[in-house]
Amino acid sequence: MRSLVLALVITLLALFRPAVAEEQLLSKLEPITIATEDDAKMFTVEIADTDALRARGLMFRQRLPEDRGMLFDFGTPREAAMWMKNTYIPLDMLFIRADGTIAYIAENTVPRSEAIIGVREPVLAVLELAGGTTRKLGIRPGDTVYHRIFKTED
Repeated sequence: MRSLVLALVITLLALFRPAVAEEQLLSKLEPITIATEDDAKMFTVEIADTDALRARGLMFRQRLPEDRGMLFDFGTPREAAMWMKNTYIPLDMLFIRADGTIAYIAENTVPRSEAIIGVREPVLAVLELAGGTTRKLGIRPGDTVYHRIFKTED
């Protein structure tokens, strides 16, 4: 009986471990604002600031609410390249310079594509939003992103 209980406990721990890992991926939520020519748009983003979080990104998600996203913080400016492998939803990718200005936007990226999406100029971060969000809200290159990593928050 004791070994049966032990086996049950081990099985339950194994089952709940992926849920805990997924929960940890979602736990770093922060506000971010994009100032356009006409307005300011606010989002809540998950912060991907480790190699593991950046590698996982938004892979395997079935949906992304319009007011949510993921901010890939590279720590220092660099050329950035992304792809959509194992990403099931279209995304808008905003490549953001160290001063918070948007350098480039890849709109409605193709789910599960292995095509490389990137920029050759140094960027500090990439913000991923639900596909079509930038067009719908009028977000363009040159607009400013306000968040602590860009030292632009007030």
